[in-house]
Amino acid sequence: MINNETWQIAIDALRSNRFRTFLTMLGIVIGSGCLVLVVTIGLTGNRYIMRQIEGIGSNIIYAYQVAPGPTSARPVADEINLQDMKALQQILGVVRVAGTYDIQMSTVIRGAEHPVTVVGITEEFQTIRNLDVVSGRFLDALDMQSRAKACVISEELARHWGKESPVGETISIGGIPLVIIGVFRERVATFGQSEITSESLLVPIGLIKYYNGNEYLKTVYAQAASAADVPGVTARVAETLAARHRRGTQYNVQNLTALLTAAQNISRALMLVLLVIALTTLLISGVGIMNIMLVTVRERTREIGVRMAVGARRAEILYQFLLEALIISATGATAGILIALTIPAMLRAVLPAGMALPISWISVVVSFAVSCLIGLIFGILPARRAASLQPTEALHYE
Repeated sequence: MINNETWQIAIDALRSNRFRTFLTMLGIVIGSGCLVLVVTIGLTGNRYIMRQIEGIGSNIIYAYQVAPGPTSARPVADEINLQDMKALQQILGVVRVAGTYDIQMSTVIRGAEHPVTVVGITEEFQTIRNLDVVSGRFLDALDMQSRAKACVISEELARHWGKESPVGETISIGGIPLVIIGVFRERVATFGQSEITSESLLVPIGLIKYYNGNEYLKTVYAQAASAADVPGVTARVAETLAARHRRGTQYNVQNLTALLTAAQNISRALMLVLLVIALTTLLISGVGIMNIMLVTVRERTREIGVRMAVGARRAEILYQFLLEALIISATGATAGILIALTIPAMLRAVLPAGMALPISWISVVVSFAVSCLIGLIFGILPARRAASLQPTEALHYE
């Protein structure tokens, strides 16, 4: 058993050489703090990725026809149409559907020509893609049914008017004057990887017929009721499109699960690398503790001999040096964890709104336990060496 005297001797021994003790525990401070910070970074990255994916649109399945080749004709009958969209609405697990058709055109704003992406959309597009209305309003059901010559434009395109809001202005696209009824933005920017580009203009899908002579869709979206329904709905969307068109027509049906999985795998791999670095730091610190303790045993050989001569048992000597190693590692772990908890608290003030740095209390406990365990493991050899000294030899050591 470790009595109060053993505790006092161990603490006094560490206090007698504070600078050496500080340098010995420095590696434990860094390693234990890194363990907590690595888990915090991993959790923050995971949540951020989830929020970004959900910002694009949660539980989304999208489909488009695979182009047969630059020289091959694409029969209109193979294109995804509004009837296909209605059929997808009947699929079990689908809560809403939407479709789009985009065309690259140009327009003149305040005497300057600008390339724009004209995107014909159906009614549920705003809800599925989580688009925010900055000013004015979005296209509604009446606009869709009447094929209103109205549009909603992106924030970037709105800036060309040089005023707070261009709502009420008229923009001419392909000779057709369109009234701007609203300005929108993507909740999470897709950087042109979707049909929406930086300078986009959304119109009712019915107006697209004025530009290309047809009323079909390039991309169709289906939103599943829950994340668990996404794989099943993806398969049923592919089956429905294949059944409604000619045999051999290829449709690419995808969901954001693959993107989410890839992002999470990258996050886990990064966290694993950082964890290995943190654990390596702790192991090196453990070697440092063992090294210093071995030097300490040699320096205090005569002291150990005196204690044995006055009746200290070998077990008490063993516990004393193990206790010193444990105090170094536990104190270092506590300091490292406190620093790791302070850093996220300080960063919260400069983080973007809505972004949190979650602390895993399991990582705090694990970091403390691992640090203490390393201190004990690497303290065993010096402690056993101290306990195995012969009193007569120790007393004559100079």
